Amino acid sequence: MIFRKIKIKKVLILGSGAIRIGQAGEFDYSGSQAIKALKEEKIKTVLVNPNIATIQTSDYLADKVYFIPIDAYFVEKIIAKERPDGILLGFGGQTALNVGVELAEKGVLKKYKVEVLGTPIDAILSTEDRDIFVKKIKELDLKVPYSKAVKSVDEAIKVAEKIGYPVMCRIAYALGGLGSGVAYNKTELVELTKKAFSYTKQILIEEYCGGWKELEYEVVRDKYDNCIVVCSMENVDPMGIHTGESIVVAPVQTLSSSENFKLRSISIKVIRHLGIVGECNIQFALDPESEDYRIIEVNARLSRSSALASKATGYPLAFIATKLTIGYSLPDIENSITKETTACFEPALDYIVVKHPRWDLQKFRKVSQLIGSEMKSVGEVMAIGRTFEEAMQKAIRMLDVGMNGLVCNNVNFNDIKKELKQPTDKRMLAISEAIKQGYSIREIYKLSSVNPWFLYKIKNIVEIEEKIKKYSLQKIPKSLFREAKIKGFSDKQIAIITKTKEFLARKRRKKLGIVPVVKQIDTLAAEYPAKTNYLYLTYSGINDDIDFKTKKQVIVLGGGAYRIGSSVEFDWCCVNSVTSLNKMNYKTIMINCNPETVSTDYDICDKLYFDELTFERVLDICEKEKPYGAIISMGGQIPNNLALPLHN
Repeated sequence: MIFRKIKIKKVLILGSGAIRIGQAGEFDYSGSQAIKALKEEKIKTVLVNPNIATIQTSDYLADKVYFIPIDAYFVEKIIAKERPDGILLGFGGQTALNVGVELAEKGVLKKYKVEVLGTPIDAILSTEDRDIFVKKIKELDLKVPYSKAVKSVDEAIKVAEKIGYPVMCRIAYALGGLGSGVAYNKTELVELTKKAFSYTKQILIEEYCGGWKELEYEVVRDKYDNCIVVCSMENVDPMGIHTGESIVVAPVQTLSSSENFKLRSISIKVIRHLGIVGECNIQFALDPESEDYRIIEVNARLSRSSALASKATGYPLAFIATKLTIGYSLPDIENSITKETTACFEPALDYIVVKHPRWDLQKFRKVSQLIGSEMKSVGEVMAIGRTFEEAMQKAIRMLDVGMNGLVCNNVNFNDIKKELKQPTDKRMLAISEAIKQGYSIREIYKLSSVNPWFLYKIKNIVEIEEKIKKYSLQKIPKSLFREAKIKGFSDKQIAIITKTKEFLARKRRKKLGIVPVVKQIDTLAAEYPAKTNYLYLTYSGINDDIDFKTKKQVIVLGGGAYRIGSSVEFDWCCVNSVTSLNKMNYKTIMINCNPETVSTDYDICDKLYFDELTFERVLDICEKEKPYGAIISMGGQIPNNLALPLHN
């Protein structure tokens, strides 16, 4: 890294506060990385975050931690006392951003000469105020949904009549799509806008792009105008479903080269025009029948998508974004994961990542199971594979909701057409059931608007299940057994199909010589030798990427997806467990599948297996690594449930 003289001596970092829907552990990850990046520059850090369960509030990270509410009144008191030179607003989600804007508007930052590091307040306002945002995008002659900001229900009705129903209702400065929704008529609009105005003074009524593809690009820019796209992501679900509710794949799978290049170029153009410094996320709607597009929104801060992009690519987004806010350029910074490239190097992937949300809707009476533009999911998982089928099936198992994959589940649907048209948390299982019932891909696409590319991949899984049904376990041909494993079938699924037990399916598989290989998350797609400790298991390969000569290793099992009753507190336990083991000179192996966590960060453990917390997968890793032992008491109920099966 090139040394730059930095005038900043003390920085105030605003955290995100309590875990809630739309704002969870991803800000603990980003805030922790921000503190580490500043400490590396010998800059004093003052953190405001009342959430005691977070890693960033641990005594060994920030120089000072204030466990007080994150609002303008209290933050002003801290500024008056601490007199920081700068403030970071992009690492605490919507909460931190809103407080920062309020402090600027009240003149507090100017009064105490506190510099907003990274993206300036004007640029933040340009992305948060929907009216200003639309004007800024139109300055570039780019497309946004036709829209108008309104301040009353009557005004909303007039605008909707001009646009034509259905219309989308959005809120400025909102978290997790709060108060947003689609109105198909005047009655629905009145109901929706009354609710929306209870949260805010301004809402946006805009043209609805239902059924279009939804895509996201994570972009990084420094103050010298160097700009790169770190990750492209595609929602399996169409427009109309909040990105936090959507199943997401990275990199994009169904775009043509010209479509991808077009959206990538627009992303860079927009970020430069808005003047964002650091990291941001831009979301697009794309017409599946043409190259017509709309820019939906820009988040001028780190988000849940940023955490996913960082873990999916091995690009330390939060760490690098922090360095950029204090004056470094992208070519100055070494990529601390690859050790081979600078931060100005765009990642290239030779694998596919699937993010799947987790819902706990069954815990509430009378709650609608339908999903839409307002977030209901409480957590998410990230699965890595060499095929979409493999990553998708792994992701469903990672959710720990009793599902074995896309098939082999005891799930019934009373009205399959309704399930496809009005999506719920089980929509992917409904698609696989529709294929079994003889629905054509074209019919399913018309009902669900899920791109045919994904539907054909799901069909592949259904067809393999049908092939296996023709055989007993001992008679399954080796080629079919291997194909099933490449397409993400677990030993348990194969046991269910052949009406036998999981350990017998495992025994048969190993006798046939079908074993997984360990692969690195290679951000350079083999262009340079990979040095990352990010690992996953797959059946699409011949050789392991690493050797297994390390001695005195201890495995720590993580907590998996956040859920009601199991959240960031178990990540705190896992990280502190690993830290203690490192101090005792043990080599540490973390197994976890939650991209929002600090425990899945590159600098926490010696080896990170981003994979399933299942009997089959943990045993696979143990057989390869031969650890000294495993700690199961830190990650909550999931590791606890594995204790007896693994012991036996």
